[in-house]
Amino acid sequence: MIETVAPLAARSRLRSVALPAEHGGWGLTAEPALLGLLIAPSRAGWCIALGAFVAFLARTPVKVALVDRRRGRVLERTRLARRVAAVELGVLAALATGALVLAEPGFWVPAVVALPLVAVEGWFEVRSRGRRLVPELAAAVAVCSVAAMVVLADGQSGRLAAGVWLVLAARVATSLPHVRAQIARLRQRPSQPWAASAGDLAAVALSAGAVVLDRSLLAGAAAVLVLITIQRRAESRPVPRPVVVGMRQTAMGIVVVLVTAIGVLASAT
Repeated sequence: MIETVAPLAARSRLRSVALPAEHGGWGLTAEPALLGLLIAPSRAGWCIALGAFVAFLARTPVKVALVDRRRGRVLERTRLARRVAAVELGVLAALATGALVLAEPGFWVPAVVALPLVAVEGWFEVRSRGRRLVPELAAAVAVCSVAAMVVLADGQSGRLAAGVWLVLAARVATSLPHVRAQIARLRQRPSQPWAASAGDLAAVALSAGAVVLDRSLLAGAAAVLVLITIQRRAESRPVPRPVVVGMRQTAMGIVVVLVTAIGVLASAT
């Protein structure tokens, strides 16, 4: 029995420091990578997209290591998290090097613009407050910069890259407050109705800004408006299980990505 339990405990400890607990983060990371590659596929774009996933994975062990350091403790999980983070950050460095070699100049500018958002999210994470709305929004909008980097890496226009980022930022601005409100309703906890309304207004403004930058993003902006309408109607209905809420959000996010990509590609022909 001891021989069986020990490997299971080791695997459980590895999962706890290596795999993100936020299931929605997988979709939020996949959407900008997919949109960028659909619009502007390139070898550099693949390096950037894969790098985004590695960065998403590395965030968990880095967080564990930093939180334990801040609390002045070194546990077995701390040492394991450091080893996992070292491997993943090494892979990330290799992918970043590949992107630098293969991409068009200036593709990294969106990453620099997103750094303050990453810093905000990191400040909350180190203090074990990463589940609040502000850090979640900051992290999600920062991840959306991946689509802009992929577009720039292929030599596409800066206006299109910025507009793509705005469409995806609009999607998360409306969706994250909505999901939080739905989960609060399900668990009979107090919610913040103003957050969902503010998110919807921000999404409309961001979508409009995307169209101003590049008219080929009109279809994507329209998809975001449809998403807002669907979410508003859902507020008057019974809340399904969290897994169903998550699946619906993933599906709607993919639809926004596909509609946006189709609009851009159709305008280019």
